Amino acid sequence: MTQLSEYLTAFCRVSRAFGTTLGKQEILDLIVESAIDTMDGKASCLFLADEEKDVFVPVAGKGLSENYLHARPMQARKVVDEVLWEGGYLSVYDAATDPRLENHEEKKAEGISSILVVPVMAKNKGIGVLSLYTGTPRDFSEDEISFLSALAEQGGMAIEQARLFERLNHNSRVFAEFAAALNSSLDIKKIFHVLSADLGEALGMKGVAIRLLNKDKGTLEMVTSHGLSDGYLNKGPIRPEKCVAKALQGETVVVSDVRTDDRLQYRDAALKEGIMSTLYVPIKAGEEVIGIMRLYSAVQREFPEDMVQLVTALAHQGGLAIQNASMYLLLQEDKKNLEDDIWSHKSWF
Repeated sequence: MTQLSEYLTAFCRVSRAFGTTLGKQEILDLIVESAIDTMDGKASCLFLADEEKDVFVPVAGKGLSENYLHARPMQARKVVDEVLWEGGYLSVYDAATDPRLENHEEKKAEGISSILVVPVMAKNKGIGVLSLYTGTPRDFSEDEISFLSALAEQGGMAIEQARLFERLNHNSRVFAEFAAALNSSLDIKKIFHVLSADLGEALGMKGVAIRLLNKDKGTLEMVTSHGLSDGYLNKGPIRPEKCVAKALQGETVVVSDVRTDDRLQYRDAALKEGIMSTLYVPIKAGEEVIGIMRLYSAVQREFPEDMVQLVTALAHQGGLAIQNASMYLLLQEDKKNLEDDIWSHKSWF
């Protein structure tokens, strides 16, 4: 039987890895290896959820064949919900017959007898699972469950830390590139393209729409969009709903779950379009709000603060670029009118 000192030694080894130069993948590999070595397992694997496809993707593992790992992907949401529903873990004595599991024949062929599954959490959200597999049937003790859960927590921390660094680096590059593109152009069409298609693709959004405020009519006019169907764009007039009203007052508004948020005007149309979350960002020129940019996500998500700040800053840059381009066009028109007037006067001589 594994002694508590062995659990502590393995856990400390993983914890110390966070203070070294080891990357995310090396830490995750260390976690699955520690699970196998300390718990005398046949194999271990850490799976992350692909939210768009609702399947698990193996990101670190040892002891399982490629045929088994890629046989048939598990439904991510279903498995995570079951694990959490069971009280924070799923213990399976006979993997080849347990009705809670899928792919029984593949498990039998792989030589898997028992499985212990615990959730991998990040910011109180299940993002994956850590599984331990044994070659002989066994019941898992409370100490073993606690140890594997602690390793999974470390895995969640490693993944969240890596995602944060990647996101910050990505956001820095996006801001530098997009700000330069916006500030160097007086072409309205290019500015709109940068703020819609380019930004949406860079941030992995389903779609982006920009509406500018028509002061004379007091309405929001669609000027550009990307990734959205004509049916959704023509769903009807936009009323000053709560989210729009807040954005017009200069506030950024996050709708993390379209299904439950009662502030939306066209919820059914959004769900039909496959929209799960939305970000409303005011477009400002100086201190004046001149429009609204909306980002649409196909998966239910929280928009992290650093992303909100990035989009807000780019919307402000875009607002100034739109204002400068508009002023340039007006000056060009005034210049042409002046030249036409001068030439008409020359005909007098």
